[in-house]
Amino acid sequence: MKRQLFKLAAAGTAAAAMMFAQAQAPAQAQTSKPTHNQMTKQHRAMARHRMFQQLNLTAAQKQRAKAIFTESRTTAKPVRAELKQNREALAAAVKADRNAEIAQLSAERGKLMGQLTAARTEAMAKFYRELTPQQRAAAERMRHRFQAHMQHHVQHRAIGSNS
Repeated sequence: MKRQLFKLAAAGTAAAAMMFAQAQAPAQAQTSKPTHNQMTKQHRAMARHRMFQQLNLTAAQKQRAKAIFTESRTTAKPVRAELKQNREALAAAVKADRNAEIAQLSAERGKLMGQLTAARTEAMAKFYRELTPQQRAAAERMRHRFQAHMQHHVQHRAIGSNS
């Protein structure tokens, strides 16, 4: 059971991030190109919609899912801010060739990533409890498709980098 939950959480981590992104910013003028952030938000909204459809969630389930992931995102916000500071400090330590600091910051980053993973996994567990057995089966199929897609992507990148 723990292993299945972990597998679902791994796939769900990506899905959770996509599920509850903020609404897309107002459209820019026709001549300007959308920003990376705008495109990411749009992609997440489409993925959320697709997931809701594939799981055939009821209106009540959608509302609870949004609440679960919004709460998780809010709770994780300070950790994400710490990760950003850590990333910047790590980049500075690399440029200054400070190996001891690099080791310390890397260890700290691992702890922060663990906290973030735990928060996302707990949110996915709460969401999973909201699903019916049929929806859980559909979620498992989605997870398998996602894993296959990611494995193909990783293999394709590995082949491309060896050329």
